[in-house]
Order: sequence, then C-alpha cells, then structure tokens
Amino acid sequence: MTWVKPKGHSKSRINWAGDVLINTESTEEEKILAIEILDNWRAIHSYPMHIFKKRLKEKSRLLDKNLLTVQRLKRVTAILNKLKRTQTSTMNLSQMQDIGGCRAVLSNVALVRDLHEKYYLKENFKHKKMKTQDYISNPKNDGYRSLHLIYKYNTDRKGKKYYNGLLIEIQIRSRLQHLWATAVETVGFFTRQAIKSNEGHPDWAEFFKLISSAFAKMENCPYVPDTPQDEKELYTKIKEKEKALKIIDKLKAWTNTMRLLDEKIKAKDKHKVEFFLLELDIVGRKLGILTYTKEQEQKAIDDYSALEKRHSGAKDYDVVLVGADTSKDLKKAYPNYFLDTGDFLIYLQKIINKY
Repeated sequence: MTWVKPKGHSKSRINWAGDVLINTESTEEEKILAIEILDNWRAIHSYPMHIFKKRLKEKSRLLDKNLLTVQRLKRVTAILNKLKRTQTSTMNLSQMQDIGGCRAVLSNVALVRDLHEKYYLKENFKHKKMKTQDYISNPKNDGYRSLHLIYKYNTDRKGKKYYNGLLIEIQIRSRLQHLWATAVETVGFFTRQAIKSNEGHPDWAEFFKLISSAFAKMENCPYVPDTPQDEKELYTKIKEKEKALKIIDKLKAWTNTMRLLDEKIKAKDKHKVEFFLLELDIVGRKLGILTYTKEQEQKAIDDYSALEKRHSGAKDYDVVLVGADTSKDLKKAYPNYFLDTGDFLIYLQKIINKY
C-alpha cells in the first residue's frame, strides 16, 4: 500500500496555514494554499496512526475479547475550532497532538488500567511518550473521563523515517465512559450545541457532569469536581435535570426518526472494507456511507477532504473518515452517527428509578 508522504512543508509553514484558516481577513488565495498544506499535514498522520492502532488492537485483545478499537483523522472543522479556542495559548497546528488518533474501548476500568500498565508502562516501546493525561483519576470539570497517551512516532525503518516526530493520541476508556462520550456528541449535534467544547447550555452541561459522576461511582472511580458525593442526592439531581430537559424522550425521538442504513453497511462487510466515510445530514435525517478497502486509503482521504470542503461552514452536516474492522465495530465505536444511545438510556433509567 502507498501511504501519503510529506510535501516538505516546514513547521513554520504548517503553522502559517493554521493561522490563515482561522483569520477572517485572509484572502481566498491564501486559504486555498493553506487548506492544501493542512490536507497533506493531516493525511501524513495516517501511517503512524495505523501502526499505533494495530498494536493497540493486538495488546487489547490479549486482555478483553469484547474490545473495540478504531482510528480516525481529526476533521478539518474540529482542527480549526481547536485552533480558534487556543488562539491565546502557544499551541499551533504543528503542535496539535490529536490530528491522528486511535481508541480502545474495554469492558471495564480494571482492564483499562491493565492495558496501560502491562503494555504501555512496563513493556519496551520504541516510540517516545510525550504525555499521559489520566482523566479517569482526575475527571475533567465537564465530566469527561478517559486515559490519553500522546506518543511521538519514531522508527529506523527504511522509507518511513519521514514520519518521525508526528504526534499520535491513544485513548483508552471503559464502556461506561464511552457511552457517556457518545451521548454528549449525540446531544451536541442534534441541539447544535458545542457541549464537547464547554460551550453548551448550562443545564445540559450540568446534566452530563452529574451523570458522569454517577457512572464514576459505578466504576469505583473519583467523582467529577463539584458534584454531590451522596448517591441519593446525586441521583435526585440527575432525575430533576432529566425531567426538565426531557432527555429520555429526546434521545428516543432522535433514534426513532433517523433513517438507518443497516442492511447497506452489513452488505459492505463482504468486500474487505477497512475505511468508512460517513456523511450525516441532520435536516434530511440521512446517513451516507462510502466504503474503501485498505488499498483505497488515499482515495478515502481525498474524498474526505472534498466532502469537508463541500460542507464547509454548514452546521447541518457532519463528515468523518474512520477505520474499523467491520460495520458492526463502526456502529459500536460511533453510535452517535447511528443514533444508538440505547445502552446509555438503560443506565439513565436505572438511576432515575432508584429513588
């Protein structure tokens, strides 16, 4: 397979591209050149991301037969939004740590810890670890919980050295943590709120903080800051928020009104599909799916860029290119694209009914 190669842009040139794309005064000519630079910069993360995901899957499988692993290149809109949010900091495009990412979802927190300790702490790993962010032991204020590992790719392999220095993010989380994150993305998309970026309505933000603490309690993990430690008080507050926001009704309605393409994606599995390009149309309630084999990755990346350009600035569309082994894995990993919040609702209902 032929992987995308760097076009020789310097870090200062890459940072220039990022600055141009978030500057409202940039010319169209500058933007066209900048998006070409960004497209290549993002695409070259594909190879190291593939290497990290392959190892993540191999090691996870040794511990959990019910594991789920996926990989994804960060969307252009997500990259630019992150640059806008961090304009006052020193972070720039060449330093962004999660342009290429892979994720493992394991059955429980104990397995998350085992995977990290056995295969990322104790076992020799040639790539350089840059940072560990343990949001399970120290949940974010918004309720996000997961383990993040940032690595710098490093190899002596002939023909692959030009990928050295690229940063890849590994996320390891439990099933409960994944259900929470999925619900956040689903609500954020359908209510058009940037809940994930702490820009959502305060009531929704408070609900997700509370429910995250409830999930943390179930996993015997630290609570989210500024949430009740008493179970009855915590569950009662969740019940009040659910009633005020009609969360269960809304999630069920979104699930029931979406036109799922189950048979279509199941049929695709017969053709050794490795990449899925998803195009979600919120107004038309349609999910478009394009599939690609391993040998077609460059075409997948090109089509991804073309779709993003087509929907640039449109809030009613979302596009993502992901790698998954089967359509079944795809639906498990990105249930918000299929509006599958059923398991989240089961846990929420139990919490509401307890007191």
